[in-house]
Amino acid sequence: MLDKTETTSFPRMNRAYNAVFRPGHMSIGLVVPLESYMRSAVPDMTRHIARAQLADALGFSALWLRDVPFNVPSFGDAGQVFDPFVYLGALAMTTRDIALCVASIVLPLRHPAHVAKAAASADVLSGGRLLLGIASGDRPEEYPALNMSFPDRGARFRESVDYIRALARDFPQLETAQGTLAGGIDMLPKPSAGRLPLLITGGS
Repeated sequence: MLDKTETTSFPRMNRAYNAVFRPGHMSIGLVVPLESYMRSAVPDMTRHIARAQLADALGFSALWLRDVPFNVPSFGDAGQVFDPFVYLGALAMTTRDIALCVASIVLPLRHPAHVAKAAASADVLSGGRLLLGIASGDRPEEYPALNMSFPDRGARFRESVDYIRALARDFPQLETAQGTLAGGIDMLPKPSAGRLPLLITGGS
């Protein structure tokens, strides 16, 4: 359950971060899909909202989604099937307390402006329950499908982090290969705590 007590060893951020990271406490979360699918790379997902609501009611700290744009047969796992940001919106409206997390958004395959907008929207709509895990991706087959280069994904990852952080500020200024923010436009909504909790949760 999300806790509102003060912490001393971790920075105060949004509800999700403050609940999952507490000094002297272990938090237990669940990785979606919340089902066994040993005979197939693709889960059924028919009762996914009901299972998420049960996890919320039982007091689990977090639900962790994954960003899997394509089913890559050689990888053997299609993830939870749904786009993570669409799924976060559904979970924000159907759960109450559990932290809603992604491990990880593959930053080099998405424009950081879209990531920042979608993540801040999910954070605000859920009442501050978002943790945004980020990574550079581990399925090389996905990159050609999006006309992206796999070897230089590290540089795009770092620039995306700078871009996402900049968009939490009012009328930001930043120049990267991803685009130029000249200070004349702003992105809304802003994250509930003033910035998004970004966690490096994979290779990057």
